[in-house]
Amino acid sequence: MEQLVQLAVVFAVLGLLRALYRLLVRPSIADIPGPEPTSFLLGNLPELFQEESGEKDFEWQEQYGSIVRVKAPFGEDMLWISDPKALQYIYQTSGYNFPKQPERRILSRLVGDPGLTWAEGDVHKRQRKVMLPAFGSPESKALLPVFRHYAEQVTLKWKDLLTGNAEGSIKMNVHDFIAPATLEAIGEAAFDYKLGVLGDDASELGKAYSNLIATIFSAPSSAKIFLQNVAHYVPMWIQEYVYDHLPGKGLDKARENRVAAHKVAHQLLEEKRSALAIGKAARDVMSILVRENAQESGESRLSHEEIIAQMRTIMLAGQETTSNTLSWALLELATQPNIQRRLREEVHAMEHTIRERGDADFTVADFEAMPYLQAVLKEILRFYPAVPHTFRQSLRDDVLPLSKPVTTRSGKVITELPIRAGLRLILSVCAYNREKEVWGEDAQTFNPDRWLTSGGKRSSSVGVYSNLLTFAGGVRACIGWRFAIYELQAFLVELVSNFQFDLTEDVDRICKTTAIVMVPTLRGELAKGVQMPLRVSLAPREE
Repeated sequence: MEQLVQLAVVFAVLGLLRALYRLLVRPSIADIPGPEPTSFLLGNLPELFQEESGEKDFEWQEQYGSIVRVKAPFGEDMLWISDPKALQYIYQTSGYNFPKQPERRILSRLVGDPGLTWAEGDVHKRQRKVMLPAFGSPESKALLPVFRHYAEQVTLKWKDLLTGNAEGSIKMNVHDFIAPATLEAIGEAAFDYKLGVLGDDASELGKAYSNLIATIFSAPSSAKIFLQNVAHYVPMWIQEYVYDHLPGKGLDKARENRVAAHKVAHQLLEEKRSALAIGKAARDVMSILVRENAQESGESRLSHEEIIAQMRTIMLAGQETTSNTLSWALLELATQPNIQRRLREEVHAMEHTIRERGDADFTVADFEAMPYLQAVLKEILRFYPAVPHTFRQSLRDDVLPLSKPVTTRSGKVITELPIRAGLRLILSVCAYNREKEVWGEDAQTFNPDRWLTSGGKRSSSVGVYSNLLTFAGGVRACIGWRFAIYELQAFLVELVSNFQFDLTEDVDRICKTTAIVMVPTLRGELAKGVQMPLRVSLAPREE
């Protein structure tokens, strides 16, 4: 027995020496320029997550460039990236070699179950293969009438509020109206299910999605930042147990959402399967998913639990991103009345063309025939990416290509960057979307006209849509990006056609709050949730 103990000690010492050797000889990013950490326990992370979304990114981008070394808790090095060529390599060339960080996968599971945003490797390939047919161009275009219908519901509500109003305008939190409308739109388009959130009869599921992301993730405390970013030292099964049982307002909200979503999803799944069996399958996303899954065999087929997980994934991704993007869009149009007026003139001109040809409503082709609409939409997506960061880690030792040379702290000039396996990466969507080498010297300016000329220099093809990183790219690109584009256009055209948007006295208090997605809140009123106060009146029309 004593010899066995001695042997175990020898192996332990050899293992420790091997680990130290690998640590010393493997690639290090310690020589890459970056900010000094604000604390040893938290590193630079509070600057990213507690300050206004994107502000620290733009500061680092200006001061250090597109590759920055930042500190995590306990002095651990992380790599912050906005370099186009490095991002192209990570997202596209070697997508599955840069999986999500484990602690980020746990958050995906919390709000989306083990669905597509949680899955990695072969599981992700299998889930995505079955889901892709539901998100193709024809399938997404077919849902335009659904998006138009719910955009019109917002118009009806606002016109009712304005009727008889002595001032002719109303100050309102526009997000309070847009969020339920986009939630209803995703419910019907994806599942042929009405949540009832536009009226006073909201379903249990509808209530479960109200302010979900803001409640769980807004303005994380220093303790939460610390715990989330040391979680990768803890086995995933322990993390899962903690998130499933630990009390807390946000976690309780997530669990309530899971219970409500599962209850509806099980019911809907049985209905879709029964309809498919008798040849009466609908064209909503879940019906197509059930049909495609039935055609798979063996291990390629998604389990019952995996299909249920996709419902939460689609509901969350489809509603939170669209509603927040629309709120930021209306703020920008209120800030720049010339852009708002020019867009409205193009919309009204197209409405006249539609009436002249004897049609009643817009088609996708009509949207695509409005160049300024397309330019404004792309600039909104560039300037206000719904998800400002994504988080990855390297699966193996690798070498990142760089768009331009980096001068290290020791004065060495490098054109590529060796990295070690397990290095955690912060991919800055917001900073890439403002890279001057891609978008020009006015990258920090909201300017739709850039899309009517060069459309960006496009030094590398990074994003899945117009070289933007807003919907990510490669194997982890947002599967519903076409879906989102048509929904955003439907709402934007409807609202700009019918209403004028102006700023209120609250404009200086509007904050870009990080809650995984970038949500608008008012300084000093975070507890009230998402707010975008604007003054709304009826839009002027040429006779």
